[in-house]
Amino acid sequence: MSTDLTTFAGLLSSVDDPKGRELLDPATGEVVGRTREGSPADIDTAVAAARKVQSDWAARTSAERSELLNKAADAIEASAEALAELLSREQGKPLNGPNARFEVGACAAWLRANAAFELEPEVLVDDEETHAELHYAPVGVVGAVGPWNWPMMISVWQFAPSLKMGNTVVLKPSEYTPLSVQALVAVINQVLPADVLTVVPGSGEVGAALTSHADIDKIMFTGSTKTGQAIMRSAADTLARLTLELGGNDAGIVLENADPAAIAGDLFWGAFINTGQTCAAMKRLYVPESLYDQVCEALVEVAKQSPMGVGLEEENVLGPLQNKQQYDIVAKLVQAAKDSGARVLTGGDPAADQPGYFYPTTLVADIDNDNPLVAEEQFGPALPIIKYTDLEQAIGWANELEVGLGSSVWGSDLEECKKVAARLQAGSTWINKHGAVDPRIPFGGVKKSGFGLEFGIEGLKHVSVPHVISW
Repeated sequence: MSTDLTTFAGLLSSVDDPKGRELLDPATGEVVGRTREGSPADIDTAVAAARKVQSDWAARTSAERSELLNKAADAIEASAEALAELLSREQGKPLNGPNARFEVGACAAWLRANAAFELEPEVLVDDEETHAELHYAPVGVVGAVGPWNWPMMISVWQFAPSLKMGNTVVLKPSEYTPLSVQALVAVINQVLPADVLTVVPGSGEVGAALTSHADIDKIMFTGSTKTGQAIMRSAADTLARLTLELGGNDAGIVLENADPAAIAGDLFWGAFINTGQTCAAMKRLYVPESLYDQVCEALVEVAKQSPMGVGLEEENVLGPLQNKQQYDIVAKLVQAAKDSGARVLTGGDPAADQPGYFYPTTLVADIDNDNPLVAEEQFGPALPIIKYTDLEQAIGWANELEVGLGSSVWGSDLEECKKVAARLQAGSTWINKHGAVDPRIPFGGVKKSGFGLEFGIEGLKHVSVPHVISW
């Protein structure tokens, strides 16, 4: 296969800059393409252009904007395979499984879902003396900063509701995966008016220029808690509104009445979707002593049936870590578990001579709750399985960390699952599944996992400004 973007027959030629910075395939080390490096001056230009066209975009009817979002989804679907191949090569995720083709499909699905949502005025008071309504107007220009794990899909999570509500968007992708996002925007901009959606690639300096810009009215960020805190500090000067989806260390709790064989597949993919590189993936699993060995054995069997390798090879469903920094974090945390005497059920021993950032699918048993692999977010293909003897103990362990993005409860008694779910400190708690995001259902974190909601009608409200009209 060619090592540049000519593979895509010129479809994405506007993305590849022969003078730009090289992007390497994390599975093979081959050159995927080259990206130009933006600057703070480019942010100034993009924001000014977005500001200039925002009022015209907002003046269109909601139906007109929805029609263009649906046409953007059509454009993505027409280029779906090319986009998926580029995503696989740049990010590392395989084409198949809940990975590259799935992500590109989700981009179209989220655009269509937001096109269908309508945020109607709410009647607050209607009596003989007063009538009051709550209306929602566009916030203005949205600055969006995306991550490298789901670069296309999370970008759509940010800009689809923003565009639907009449905002314009300037988007800064991760420096690890800029080609994927630039390609996606190039495809979408075949149907959108000029300057409504702009992407500016670059380093952290470019991201800082965007999030501190005086003419940005709303900031949407998905990434680390540390960076989110820095963005929040800078937003104090401009009073830009914020939606921050930050790090997580999601807990799953298996109850005594669960069926290990029945839940093993969903447990595995709740943890290992995108090779574990997902903010709302399950990163620690609490299992009662009575089911512990059965759950461990069932997960090992699923792991054996889930091949890892180069993403463009159709049989693979797990891929490499996207970058060396993340590989080193996973390796360090698994080594800490091994050094403590924890039992590695499978994985934990990467091949020294394998190209790319592949870390084998790793399941770790007999591990203490305070072990670094449990207490810190690994963001990779390693799952600690912690034994508990009392449900109160498991709930306490699940809630004791500073983060709270997602969580899950697993069992055959729905009412008991719901009671446990209500006690977990997280923005979302799933029952007998994990990380099952839906464009209709609001999603966001608590504690140091951030604040603000995305998805659904609530997501539209968070990219708008409320306006009360009463008479």
